[in-house]
Amino acid sequence: MDLLSELRRHFPFDSFRPGQEEVLRRLAGGDSVLALMPTGAGKSLLYQFEAKTSPGLVLVISPLIALMQDQTEKARELGIEATFINSSLSREEREKRQNRLARGDFRLLFVTPERFRRPGFRDCLRGREISLFVVDEAHCISLWGHDFRPDYSKLGELRREFGDPRTLAVTATATPEVQKDIVRVLGLEGRMEIFSTGLERPNLSLNVRDCYGLEEKTAVLVEELKKNPGTTIVYFTLIDTLRQVSRALAKEGFRHLTYHGDLPADQRRKNLKIFMKDQAPLMLATPAFGLGIDRPDVRSLVHMELPGSLEAYFQEVGRAGRDGGISRGLLLFDEESDTAVQMEFLKWGNPEAAFLRRLYDLIESRRAEVDQGGFDFLREQMSFKNRRDFRVEAGVNILERWGCLAKTETPFPWTAMEPPTDEMIRDEKMPERLKNLSMKLLLVLRWAKDTDECRMRRILEYFGAAGKDCGLCDVCRGEAG
Repeated sequence: MDLLSELRRHFPFDSFRPGQEEVLRRLAGGDSVLALMPTGAGKSLLYQFEAKTSPGLVLVISPLIALMQDQTEKARELGIEATFINSSLSREEREKRQNRLARGDFRLLFVTPERFRRPGFRDCLRGREISLFVVDEAHCISLWGHDFRPDYSKLGELRREFGDPRTLAVTATATPEVQKDIVRVLGLEGRMEIFSTGLERPNLSLNVRDCYGLEEKTAVLVEELKKNPGTTIVYFTLIDTLRQVSRALAKEGFRHLTYHGDLPADQRRKNLKIFMKDQAPLMLATPAFGLGIDRPDVRSLVHMELPGSLEAYFQEVGRAGRDGGISRGLLLFDEESDTAVQMEFLKWGNPEAAFLRRLYDLIESRRAEVDQGGFDFLREQMSFKNRRDFRVEAGVNILERWGCLAKTETPFPWTAMEPPTDEMIRDEKMPERLKNLSMKLLLVLRWAKDTDECRMRRILEYFGAAGKDCGLCDVCRGEAG
């Protein structure tokens, strides 16, 4: 197959991005591939290309429900018969799409790994030829990754059930240990090639500025925005902090957008649309903003707090400078405060089994009160004293992922389906996860405090890539500390 001719025939591109052709060539030869591709490298083209040029169904397994509709629409714009099935759909719509799948409709399907717990869904795929089995965000397979999902660890078994199809696993952030785990769990040891497009970002300057308290951080941000105009994203761990900084910037006369979970969905969509169209927008956001957003000219990316891992940091800062232009990442670092926030996040994001069971019981047994009071009622019943404590939100997300809760049109948009089982809780491996995530927090903390070694080189070496001094970061410029 002449891959370049096929690209020009089916897609509005004249050439491949770095690494795309090499991965597709290996897949065309019948190989399975683990592709290590940085944010913005164009991984979606790989499965779109296969859906265009191969018979059968391309099955994409992804944890990112929020992106599936957008991914489906983009594929349809290219003339690919695509769909998604997840908990955001009504039961009637899910069944309709599953019936069409069973009849042979669709060439590209997006699903979460948890969807395979439902026997009816597996049944609708039994008569289909899976031409390519795609594992997006493949680091979720490994307990040693920064975002372990228990159902990802069952994908090797699922592959065998579907007849051992060619497999493409894709991630932007996997250490050598995690790469080995991905290959092992998928049952492809000795049969899966690991291919890296290169993590180097020669146009990206990484910088850390020590600050004490939010007032100083805000003053430094204002200084940064005045010195470095252009498209900018500022990331916040806490929505409360985002709101405080938003008010301060408004007083300074900075026009800006916001994006976070407390905004209504229609306002988030509106702000995203403005961000994509404006000449040089400023966006204040929580880290979920940026997933699947392909704006190439982000010149500055600022972290107002320390992220929870080097994986999270590099994925987020990698959203700057995708067009190859010189770009800047800046972390405003308050060691004591930032570390305390992340330690709380580790605890709250991994609630205990007793908490999850009590939360489920509340949603099931006190429906009218839950509909009326929503998350505030649930927090009150769980006796929270810290208003930043988001264990209820984390618990609802976990229970939905397990299938214990399902989305509905009721005022509180989840309904109880089945109580959490011992097996579900055991599979989550909470103690091991917490230990691993605590180690990752320690490593990113050490990275932020280091004023002796090139920041980019340390990150590349963490991911198992050979690194050299970048010449751009604050350490290389002699401006760290």
